[in-house]
Amino acid sequence: RLIHFLERGGVFLLTVLSSSSSSSSSLEPFDLLYDNAVQAFYSSDYPNVVRYMEGALRSYAELRRTKVRCRLRCQDQHPFDDTFSDLRFFDVVLRRAACMNTCIEDKLGAQSMHKVSEDVVQDFNRRIPYNYLQLAYQKLKQSDKAAAAAHTYFQANPEHVEMGQNLEQYKDLQGVQEEHFVDREARAHQHAFTEAVQLYDRGDYEAAIALFEEALVEYFKADVECRALCQGPQRFEGHDHVRYRYSLHELVSDHFTQVLHCEHECVRDLATRPGRLSPMENYLPLHYDYLQFAYFHMDRLEEALQCALTYLLFHEGEEFMTDNVDYYREMLGHDGKPREVAWYLRRHKQELELLLIGSKTMGVEFTEGNYWSSTGGRDDSNRIPSGTDGWMEYVPISEKKNINITADQPLKEGGPLVYDSVQLVQNSAALNGTQRVLLDSVISEDECSQLRHLAHSVTMAGDGYRGRMSPHTPNERFEGATVLKTLQFGYEGRVPLRSARLFYDVSERARRIIESYFLLNSTLHFSYTHLVCRTAITGQQDHRNDLSHPIHADNCLLDPEANECWKEPPAYTYRDYSALLYLNGDFEGGEFIFTEMDAKTITASVKPKCGRMVGFSSGGENPHGVKAVTSGQRCAVALWFTLDPLFRELERLQADEVIMALDTQSVWGQGLNINPKDEL
Repeated sequence: RLIHFLERGGVFLLTVLSSSSSSSSSLEPFDLLYDNAVQAFYSSDYPNVVRYMEGALRSYAELRRTKVRCRLRCQDQHPFDDTFSDLRFFDVVLRRAACMNTCIEDKLGAQSMHKVSEDVVQDFNRRIPYNYLQLAYQKLKQSDKAAAAAHTYFQANPEHVEMGQNLEQYKDLQGVQEEHFVDREARAHQHAFTEAVQLYDRGDYEAAIALFEEALVEYFKADVECRALCQGPQRFEGHDHVRYRYSLHELVSDHFTQVLHCEHECVRDLATRPGRLSPMENYLPLHYDYLQFAYFHMDRLEEALQCALTYLLFHEGEEFMTDNVDYYREMLGHDGKPREVAWYLRRHKQELELLLIGSKTMGVEFTEGNYWSSTGGRDDSNRIPSGTDGWMEYVPISEKKNINITADQPLKEGGPLVYDSVQLVQNSAALNGTQRVLLDSVISEDECSQLRHLAHSVTMAGDGYRGRMSPHTPNERFEGATVLKTLQFGYEGRVPLRSARLFYDVSERARRIIESYFLLNSTLHFSYTHLVCRTAITGQQDHRNDLSHPIHADNCLLDPEANECWKEPPAYTYRDYSALLYLNGDFEGGEFIFTEMDAKTITASVKPKCGRMVGFSSGGENPHGVKAVTSGQRCAVALWFTLDPLFRELERLQADEVIMALDTQSVWGQGLNINPKDEL
């Protein structure tokens, strides 16, 4: 019907639509190669694992490159012009489609060969093939290639504990060099930006400028490629277009709204690191923020002014950058112009306007909001990433003479310790960080002894970790128990009730201390309470180079390479403060450590002992871990807290009811039903 309609208008496209070209050679589908590689892996045929998996990765990359090249070439060959009409529009659309089909099939073969399931696409997005490759290369004794595959996989899966341990082992293998740990899937614009930030932090401003400029070139190139990849088929959930319930223009509108939304989302995609859901905050504007400051250090004020004005295109009227612009203008004696990104912002503004129209057409909600903030821009954009604690205050140019570095307004701490016996050992400054505290005498020797005896009776291997006896390292046994479980054991007479009650009371004591010391202006709730012991496994302690608990943050996914901590699942994003109350010190190893965001540089170390407690905020400002327990058993009460009452620990609420019932003695003489699965 569409062809008949166009023919009546004098445009004959039937031959264009039916044209096709036979391909002399075609690209082997990457999903078929991937399936062959997986089958070879489970048959322990490691040479073929490598052969097929490397082939699948090449095929996947070539398919993507070909689609980008063909779509960009066909857009150039068939542009929309100023003499616009319905017929001209459909003429261009159909000619582009025929051009792309011909181009892609010439290079790849029939496109039907490359219709791949969503599950396989997700595997490649998550870099699963590199997990197989790492294991295959390891079996084939090709440690350098195994290290590269492991490193590539780990970049997108930083929470994968075993791969992190494998990487540490590769570093100690003979023949494996630092240069072997490369990210084979590194995105050029992100790689250049990360390298530039590291140079900037070291004060090498000239080299940083070169890499920031390279990162911008690669960013806009990646933007073009991302948009080209949006030009394919779209999903229409809830719409049955096959039955032609809609008019032609509604069909076209729906399709182009989907394409437009995909293209508009490229700004989020380009700012998102592999395996992450959240984009880097304020990503593109930060390039110009860094550059204006780096150019200032190189006494290149003309370029600094241009970059500062460009930043203001994204964040109009922002005070700190406006002050910098005024300074540059006065020093130069003239004004400047922003760099050529105005077109980029105009395009996004037009896209937003069209998406608002398209959302009404399709019957979906689309909220404009502040686009740069919603895609990672900070409302308090006066800070930029650094290699220290994850954030560095933005340094404004003030007094028109010097750059004055001023510290962030410090978060509050130093409140009362509530209990007379508790002693402050070290505050944040002494622990070389923020929102950290080390306390002694939180509980007595007798209370430590009671809780250790309780742990020996109630803790279960793998508790809290799906029953895995050694969830963090194969060289130690992990055991744990919750407050509600210990109260249940106490009521049943399996452990002394007073000991179970002590666990409950001690955890409440810790909560009150943390809430008071950090001067929180709202109630701190329990998120999870755990009595835990780690025991060194005899015969597995020689030449250990792993940790008892790898470096991590409690409410975000630590990404040491990116110097970021991603606040997204599976991290417990609602946790705000954490504490560890130690019950003993008669073991070897097991020191608690804080590190920099790189997960390597230790900033503070705490040796456990009875009654000692370390407390800290749960975010990326406090990466931490536990050194290997090489002899004996290390026991502690582990506590996580939240300021959001919606995420209060369910078992804790049930334990509160049990304690209340015991206190009022309303249950004596009748059965007490304690069911951990009950919901309030």
